[in-house]
Amino acid sequence: LNYERMQAMKFNPEKWVMRLTAGIDLNRTDNPAKNATMWRLVADFSWGMTYRFKLPHNITLAGGGSTSLDLGCVYNARNGNNPVAVEAAWTVNLTGYASWNVKIGRLPVTLRYQPTIPLTGVFFSPDYGELFYEIYLGNHSGLAHCAWWGNYFRMENLVTADMHLGATSLRVGFRNNILSTSINDITTRTITYSAVIGVTTEWISLNPSRKADNNARIISALY
Repeated sequence: LNYERMQAMKFNPEKWVMRLTAGIDLNRTDNPAKNATMWRLVADFSWGMTYRFKLPHNITLAGGGSTSLDLGCVYNARNGNNPVAVEAAWTVNLTGYASWNVKIGRLPVTLRYQPTIPLTGVFFSPDYGELFYEIYLGNHSGLAHCAWWGNYFRMENLVTADMHLGATSLRVGFRNNILSTSINDITTRTITYSAVIGVTTEWISLNPSRKADNNARIISALY
């Protein structure tokens, strides 16, 4: 379940776009023998700014940075000592998007691809075999680690198609998340795939006490 807001910034709406996202992911997986199940629940929040370029043929390219906060847990009932593992990370990322306005028949469609890759940050990991009860008793050393591509790699790939049916658009697409961490002799690989189905719209905030400029233009944040 995800929320996304893109806004053309008032100081330079043609060039600068703000993107805010918030979401909750719930995943379930079984081991190959089908005798153990693991659940993963993660909440994430990100905010970023991108600088965009308008190209011919209704193509827009944008690039910039963002910051993200991820917090969640993994539950495995087969793990008697630590059935719950904590996930926590704050990262600074590279991000951007490419969008293309086309028509399929008479239907206007906006296609977009947006990747996000963390550059650095901080993430949580206990020592190998360390119990959470030991952390509760006060063993707090070595829990936070500097993130870089050698011990923390993550990439989100988002592909969407907005079918403009009127004032409201139907969004369909695909999302792929790759997370790979290796620290304290603990290696984690998490890869998720999900279909995207949503509703999008555009709106303008107007001050009722001020008359609108007759020369005002509507500038989309996505294209």
